[in-house]
Amino acid sequence: MSGARDPAGVRELPPVDLKPLLARLWPLGHPDPVSPDQIAEAISYFFTNQVSDAQAGALLMCLHFTGLDRQAEVLAKTAQCMLKAAAKIDQSALRAVIEGRRRKEGGYEGGLVDIVGTGGDSHNTFNISTTASILASSLLFIAKHGNKASTSKSGSADLLNCMEPRPPQIARIRPDTIAELYSHTNYGFLFAPVFHPGMRYVAPIRRELPWRTIFNLVGPLANPTDLHDDDAGSPGGSGSRPPPLLEARMIGVARKDIGPAFARALQLAGARKALVVCGDEELDEISCAGDTLCWRIRPDPSDPSATVTEHFLLHPRHFGLPAHPLADVSPGKEPAENAAILRRILDGAVPDDDPILHFVLINTAALFVVSGICDADTSDMGPGDDGVVIKERGPGGGRWKEGVRRARWAIRSGEAARQWAKFVEVTNTFTDR
Repeated sequence: MSGARDPAGVRELPPVDLKPLLARLWPLGHPDPVSPDQIAEAISYFFTNQVSDAQAGALLMCLHFTGLDRQAEVLAKTAQCMLKAAAKIDQSALRAVIEGRRRKEGGYEGGLVDIVGTGGDSHNTFNISTTASILASSLLFIAKHGNKASTSKSGSADLLNCMEPRPPQIARIRPDTIAELYSHTNYGFLFAPVFHPGMRYVAPIRRELPWRTIFNLVGPLANPTDLHDDDAGSPGGSGSRPPPLLEARMIGVARKDIGPAFARALQLAGARKALVVCGDEELDEISCAGDTLCWRIRPDPSDPSATVTEHFLLHPRHFGLPAHPLADVSPGKEPAENAAILRRILDGAVPDDDPILHFVLINTAALFVVSGICDADTSDMGPGDDGVVIKERGPGGGRWKEGVRRARWAIRSGEAARQWAKFVEVTNTFTDR
C-alpha cells in the first residue's frame, strides 16, 4: 500500500502494518493480550485508508471469532474513534438552534434523540424504528442515524427515498446544513455515508466477508451528533460543560447476549438516558409478539451525577395493546411498498387495530419514555390533546401507556405529518455541493 491522503487531502499518510497486532490476537492466549484501546486505534486507520484490505479483513475476522467485537469496552472505544473520524458538525451553530427552539417537558430537556437498530435479525419486519422516529418528532428533536439496507430489503434510507409525493433529499443534510434543518423542523435524518465518509474504505471489505462485523454493532453507537462542545466552560462562566447534543437514544440489538454489552458501552460513552432492547425472538425492536428484554440507563436517583442500569421485560400488554404474531408485521416488502404504509400511517388512514400500527406505537411510546417526556404530570401537546396523563407505571418505572397516548396523538393531531412535511420541504431547498 503506497499510503493515503488524510480526510482533508492535505498530506500523505503512511501505511500502517497490523501484523504484530494480528499475531497477538490469534490464537487466543497470547502472553501479551491486545487492549480495547489498541483495537480501536487499529480500526481508526481504516477510516484514513492506511490499512491494506487483507489486514483489515483479517482484523475483522479475528475480532469476530474471538468475540472481542462484542465486548463493551471495545465497542465504546471503537465508536469513539469512529466519531472522531466523522465529518465535523458546527456544534455551536447547532446548539444555538436547539436552544432557540428547545421545548422542555417532564424529564425531557429538549435535546436530540435517536432510535436505531443493529439489523441482522432476519425477520424482515416493517421499518419500525424509522416510522417511530417520525412520529416522535411531533414532540422531540429527532436525530435519526441511518443507512441503506445491508441485511434486509428495506433500510431506513431506502424507505425515505421512496416517500411520496416527494422524497426528502437526505444526502443534502450535511454538517453545513444540519443547523438550518433544525431551524425549521424537529426531524433530522443523518445519512451515514455523509457523516462517516471514512466508511467508504471499509464497505468493500465488509461485502467480501460472510459474517457481520464490528461495524454492524458500532454504527448504532456512533450517532454523529453525539458530541460535546470543545470548550469546557459555559457562556455564563460557571466552568461546567454544557449537556451533550444527543440527550437520549433507544437501540435495538438482534441478539440477547449483546444487550448487556451495549448498555455498558453506552455507559462508558457517557450516555445518561438510553434503552437497549431485544425482542425475545432475537428482534432488534420492542416485539409486538411477546416479551422484550430491556436494559435502561438513567440518572441514579441517589447520585444524579451517576447512572444506573435496570434490566426488565416489556410486553405489549404493558402498553395497553394486544400481542400480534411477527408474521403479521413481517411482510418482507420492498422500500416503495413500506413507504406507502408509512404514508398511510402519517395520514391517519390505518385502522386502529392494525398490527403494524400497534408495533409502531409501542416503539414510539418507548422512545417517548426514555426521553423523559412521559414523566410530565400535566399535558398540553396542542389541539386534540385531552390533557389526561396516564400516570400508571410499568416495568422499569416507565409510563408506557402514556407513551402510547402521545404516539396516537402524534398521528391524530397531524403533528407528525406536519414535521415530516417540513423536513421534506427544507431538505429540497438545500443544494448539492
